[in-house]
Amino acid sequence: MHRSQRGIGLISLMLFGIAAFFIVVMVVRVLPSYMEYLSIERVFSAMVTDPALTGAPPSAIRDSFNRRSQIDNITSINGSDLKIDQGDNRLNLSASYHVEKPIFGNVGIYIDFAPTTSPATQ
Repeated sequence: MHRSQRGIGLISLMLFGIAAFFIVVMVVRVLPSYMEYLSIERVFSAMVTDPALTGAPPSAIRDSFNRRSQIDNITSINGSDLKIDQGDNRLNLSASYHVEKPIFGNVGIYIDFAPTTSPATQ
């Protein structure tokens, strides 16, 4: 009785290795963009809860964002990119931007981000 071998072959192992390498490269290239997005949302949340910015003119809000973004090393947007809504004595901030990250050669990733504060977070 002939029993066949079980397990992964060399070609399957190589294909798995190539796929794993591609996934790791993608994560390494994209992760900083998501970290910056989370920093922007964190700055937005801090600004919304800051009593000094309640009722402040848009120029003061933009200046505050620019100062905070220097501390958090945010380079994708600046104060002039903010959309400010101050209805009902609530400060709502939003922005939209995109990031292009090259992967290798002429292949890359294009990611759209839209950080915002919602009234539920205030």
